[in-house]
Amino acid sequence: MRIAQVSPLYEAVPPRLYGGTERVVATLSDALSDLGHDVTLFASAGSQTRATLVAMRDQPLRMDPALSCDVAAHLNMLHEVRERADEFDLIHFHIDCFQMPLFSDIAHKTLTTLHGRLDLKDLGEFLMRWRRYPLSSISNHQRRPIPAAHFVGTVYHGFPEDMFRFTPVPKGDYLAFLGRISPEKRLDRAIEIALATGIPLRIAAKVDRADVHYFHEVVEPLLDHPLIEFIGEIGDDQKSDFLGNARALLFPIDWPEPFGLVMIEAMACGTPVIAWPCGAVPEVIDDGVTGLIVDSVEAAVHAVSQVSALDRGRVRETFERRFSAEAMARGYLSIYESLVARGRPVVSPYIVAARAAAPVFLPVSPAQRM
Repeated sequence: MRIAQVSPLYEAVPPRLYGGTERVVATLSDALSDLGHDVTLFASAGSQTRATLVAMRDQPLRMDPALSCDVAAHLNMLHEVRERADEFDLIHFHIDCFQMPLFSDIAHKTLTTLHGRLDLKDLGEFLMRWRRYPLSSISNHQRRPIPAAHFVGTVYHGFPEDMFRFTPVPKGDYLAFLGRISPEKRLDRAIEIALATGIPLRIAAKVDRADVHYFHEVVEPLLDHPLIEFIGEIGDDQKSDFLGNARALLFPIDWPEPFGLVMIEAMACGTPVIAWPCGAVPEVIDDGVTGLIVDSVEAAVHAVSQVSALDRGRVRETFERRFSAEAMARGYLSIYESLVARGRPVVSPYIVAARAAAPVFLPVSPAQRM
C-alpha cells in the first residue's frame, strides 16, 4: 500500500527531546515500512525515518530561533501533500484539523488521528461539519465529548520493543515523574506523595513557554527539598535508565488524558505505574498488573508501599503484547484497508448513535485486546 504520513512540524520525527505526536508518527512510519508498505513521511528536516522523507521545513518549529508562523508552515506542507495526493492510496494526517477544508473532495482516502483532548469549544461543531473525514481515536475515552463524530477505529500508541531496555531489578529506590510540567499534570501531587513516603522523587520534565509562570510560582518552591531532584528534559536515550531504575512512575494527572505515552514507556522498562483514573488511564493500565490506579494522595502513598510486589516481567510482557510498534501498525493497517476497500465516503454509525444520546465505541483491534 502507498501511504502518506503527515506529521506536525513542531519537532523532528522522532523528536530529539519532548514530542509525543512526532514520536508516534516516527514509530508508525518505520513499522509500516518494515511490514513492506511504501511510506512517504511529510515532516521537518532533521527527521530520521525508514520511510521516504519529504522535508517540508529546514528545521522543527520549536528548535528554530527565528520568529515563525506555524499556520503558514503547515499550510505550505498541505499544499505539497495536495499536489501529490494521487501518488497515495491513503493519506494519514496527524495535524489536528488543518487539512479538512482543503481535502474534502478526497476525504474518503484520508485518515485523521486526533492526538489531543476533544472537549474544546468549537471543536465538536467543526468535526461534525467535516464528518465525511474518517477519524481514529487513540483511546475510547478520548471520543466521549463528540460521540457522533466519524470515528472508524481506536488504535493505541506503540513503540518498538527494542526502544527501551527492560530492567528486571531496579538499581535505585526512587519514584519517577516524566513528561511536561503543567497544572493538569499535577507534579505538586507527585512531590506530596514522595514527601509523605520518604522516598526520593526524580523529575525529568519539560517546561513549555505557556507554563513558565506556573513553574516559577507553584512548582519551583516545592523543589527545594533533599528528597526532590529536578533533572529537566531528557531524550529517549536516557529514559531506560531513568524509568527502569525507578520503583514506580507517578502519573498523578488531573485532566482527561487522551492516552499517556509515558505510561507505556515505563511499562517497556518493566516499571509499574501509579496513576489517577483520568481519561485513558484505565484503558492503558491493567490495575494490579502493570500498575495501581488510585484516586487520592493517601491511596497513592499506600500504593507506593505495595507496587514493588508487581511482577516487572509481566509489566514488560503486557507492553509487548498491547503496545508494540507492530501492534499499532497492524491496527492502523486494518483501518487503511477498510477505507481503501470502500473507496468512497462512509456514513458514520455515530450519527445514528448520537440520536440515542449515548456514546458508542468501535472495538479496539484484536491485536490490542487483552
